Amino acid sequence: MNHLKLIIKNPNLVTKKVNHFFNKSELRIILNLYSKMVSKGFWKDYGLNISKEEVSFDVYKRASENAEFRIHKNFKLKNKNLKYFTSDSRGNILNMSKNLEELLYKTKFKKLKLVN
Repeated sequence: MNHLKLIIKNPNLVTKKVNHFFNKSELRIILNLYSKMVSKGFWKDYGLNISKEEVSFDVYKRASENAEFRIHKNFKLKNKNLKYFTSDSRGNILNMSKNLEELLYKTKFKKLKLVN
């Protein structure tokens, strides 16, 4: 019993607080794009997926369908360009960048049509 240490409020124990979400400016940029696309009639609904590896803003054309686009923020970086990326409904990466505004500017958010 003499060798037990109390680790509650131990100054030697370093806790690292990591915020796994979009920050305020990133969320403002994404919601500005979302409001423009809703007013044009392209998008109807959105959802958020949060995990330890990434957070994504999912955009739906209809609430009953799969996400049409996803805007991802990656926390486990293997490549610097993979901090932000967009993907389509199948999970294919459309664009990637280390800057969110640049990524959204490069990505063409129009109706995707199936060509036979």
